This record gives sequence, structure tokens and C-alpha cells, in this order.
Amino acid sequence: MSGGPERRLVRKVVGYVMRDQELLVFTHDDVPLEIAGVQVPAGTIEKEEAPDAAVVREVLEETGLALRVVRSLGTARYDIRPSKPEVHERHFFQLAPVEDDLPERWSAGEEYPSDGGDVQRWTFRWIPFEQAHVLCAGFGARLGEIVPDTQ
Repeated sequence: MSGGPERRLVRKVVGYVMRDQELLVFTHDDVPLEIAGVQVPAGTIEKEEAPDAAVVREVLEETGLALRVVRSLGTARYDIRPSKPEVHERHFFQLAPVEDDLPERWSAGEEYPSDGGDVQRWTFRWIPFEQAHVLCAGFGARLGEIVPDTQ
């Protein structure tokens, strides 16, 4: 009665990086917007890694920004079928940059992705927080928990 392969649980972190009243988002350079959408930094928690340490590590790896955790925003599960037979247990965090002088837009990427896939490139930008509804794939699940003025 299962109707498909067994789903595995994967522990993830999602980072809402806030600067004043702006949220850091990115789009993939080589994947159409219709496929990848607008995202926030996120990644997989390594074995025996604490979620708060994982979010700081993942966001640094993806953005190059040094950050601090402002607060935990809770967890939510997201079933990513039919893309993969996985359920992501996402730990959401509000983060703040450690530095003040940040670019408005920049490129970043992974030459050697941990999943062994192709080189990935993306473009980061700050958007007004009130436009954060554009996030795809359940990444906006905890936007209502953010306190924008808490830096």
C-alpha cells in the first residue's frame, strides 16, 4: 500500500539571514527560475553536528558571510517527493551578519558539491522582507517567526 520507495528522513538547516528589513535570497545561475525558484541558504546537518552549528557552517560555505545565530525558529518537515524519496526535517534559524559592509549582490557557488553533482553557481541579493513570500519549496515555512529588528 506504500505506492513507492520508502522515504528517508534527512536533517537539514535553513538560514534566514536578515539585514535591517531585508532578507538574503539567491537564485541558481544555471537552472531556470521555474525549476529552482528563489531560495535561502540551507544545507544538510552532518552526523553528530548540532543544528545551530550546522546553519552557521552551511551559510558560510554558500555565501562567504560570517554570521551569528539570532534565534531558533523551530522545525518543520517537508516531503520532497517526487524529486527524491525523502522527507526533510528542517531546522530554521534567524541569522545576522557579523560585518556591516556587505555587497548588495554577489556570485558564489560550489565547485565540488558534497553530493558529487555538477558545479553549482548562484547569485545572492537582499530583498525587502515583505517580499519574502517568493520563496519556493517550503523555505518560507517559518517567515512568520522572524523578528526583523532583532539584530
